Amino acid sequence: MMGLNANSKQDLEDFKSYILVEKNFSKHTAKAYYSDILSFLVWMEDMSCEDVNFSKVRDYLHFIQKFNYKKTTIARKIASIRTFYKFLYRERKVNSNPAMNLTSPKRPKSLPKFLTPEEIEKILNNVKIETPSGYRNRAILELLWATGMRVSELSGLNFGDLNLENNEIRVFGKGSKERIILVTDRAKNYLERYIDSARMLIPKGYRLEDPSESSPVFINNTGYRLQTKTIRNVINDIVDKIELPKKVTPHVFRHSFATHLIENGADLRVVQELLGHASISNTQIYTHVSLQHMKEVYNEAHPRA
Repeated sequence: MMGLNANSKQDLEDFKSYILVEKNFSKHTAKAYYSDILSFLVWMEDMSCEDVNFSKVRDYLHFIQKFNYKKTTIARKIASIRTFYKFLYRERKVNSNPAMNLTSPKRPKSLPKFLTPEEIEKILNNVKIETPSGYRNRAILELLWATGMRVSELSGLNFGDLNLENNEIRVFGKGSKERIILVTDRAKNYLERYIDSARMLIPKGYRLEDPSESSPVFINNTGYRLQTKTIRNVINDIVDKIELPKKVTPHVFRHSFATHLIENGADLRVVQELLGHASISNTQIYTHVSLQHMKEVYNEAHPRA
């Protein structure tokens, strides 16, 4: 950490512990905040954190404008600095938070992309299930569509998380928050058949131990936990093959799940719970998606529209 004085280095390390342990940030978010603050402290050079005022923070924001960051990145950098000084204030290292009155740039409102049920069925039906890994892939996509879970949650599933008798699965979401999600009978059937027959045939030339509570549900051909990148590649290959004119990611399955639940009258709080959103405002965006879809259907179907 060149250019940082000893106090700044210590503040940065203490801040890292604070956001990981106390704030329970995900590793990904904590890494971004840490990097943001490191850049800010390097820019300050020998200046102490205690001597920074509002105009100094504003100078830093003017400085980073030349890097042409997206608005979302600028907003995160402001949030990082605000959280950092909130932490220093709590630790009584500063008398006030110089970033408190900073205004974040308005984020561009983009509605999540989603697939129609017909498009999802087309993707599912084009998974080649003749091979053990192909059958695994079908079970994975069925599960993404049936539950709306994040791809990282699916990759992290262990046998101890399954309660298929009750059509329930336990997942660990952002910040290791635990929740129960529900599974359709169809997805459950694919998952059970994968576990009973296909799973043991996937590793090529590797002996597979009998699964324990902590064994990964989805494995690759060496018997280790299947990584999220493989799941993304599976989807990309099918979408290319059927020439679907949309960019489809595992997250698009999640968006589609939420959108169709709300379109079919599901209560917003229930959808929030199933998705594992900390705030209802994160879930409300799906009502806008439904409204937009409703307008499209109305304009297509109404003779006077």
